Amino acid sequence: MLRPTQLSQHFWRREFACKCGCGFDTVDAELIYVLEKLRYELDESIIRITSGCRCPEYNAKIGGSPRSQHLKGKAADFVVKNYHADDVSNVFELWFPNHYGLGRYHGRTHIDVRGKKSRWDLRK
Repeated sequence: MLRPTQLSQHFWRREFACKCGCGFDTVDAELIYVLEKLRYELDESIIRITSGCRCPEYNAKIGGSPRSQHLKGKAADFVVKNYHADDVSNVFELWFPNHYGLGRYHGRTHIDVRGKKSRWDLRK
């Protein structure tokens, strides 16, 4: 049985909470499903959320897009222990070639569960 702060078998609400401390921590269930699928497929590897929910003020402070899916609790930036970010992005591209937002960054991956396909590559 899940506790109130546990979103799924492997993810906790606090992992997705806005980093400013405002308390915004509402996460879309489809996002949790996608991340659980990844964790299962990658042999139970540890996924560390680096950015989940963002309030408008924090999003602006870090230079996030005004239309960021993080503002809706529909996005996560993360790293997977023992996997290169490019490999993780390739898995999502294979699974969801016509869905979701997928961002490629140096050392991390972005996934969001928007209603349409979006891709970008900001690796430097």
